[in-house]
Amino acid sequence: MTKENLGELILNSENQLYATAKIILGNDEDCADAISETIVKAFEKRETLKKENYAKTWLIRILINECYSLLRRQKKYVSMETTEIPERKQPEKTDYSELYQAVSELKDELKLPVILYYAEDFSIREIAEILEITEGAVQKRLARARGKLKKAFEHKEVFV
Repeated sequence: MTKENLGELILNSENQLYATAKIILGNDEDCADAISETIVKAFEKRETLKKENYAKTWLIRILINECYSLLRRQKKYVSMETTEIPERKQPEKTDYSELYQAVSELKDELKLPVILYYAEDFSIREIAEILEITEGAVQKRLARARGKLKKAFEHKEVFV
């Protein structure tokens, strides 16, 4: 993949990169860091991409790995000056719809397939490649997530 093609892919995927990072990290500054590192790594490793058809999937996979790497690094650095462990900042309820809030409260293994499928428009096959799981596992996770979301909204008239 040429530098120009990769640059174009990154520009075209800007919203998807941000949405994916936001759902994992929740913090805009961390999202910016993860996306920046993803771009650097993508340019460094662009020759490892075997099929350009999967470039977007490859880029999202790099981002997801970078987000989890950032979370692991943050866990290692807990200030010894305070006796309290700092809480991860949760998005304010007023900033997001109830559905977005409910999705963000799902476990990552359920949340990522939901975001990639419904918000980012990836196919089951692409999600399986990104998450490095089988297509059946993606379908099962989507079904479990839908069940949990349905249960969360059973007593609310949110979608009426």
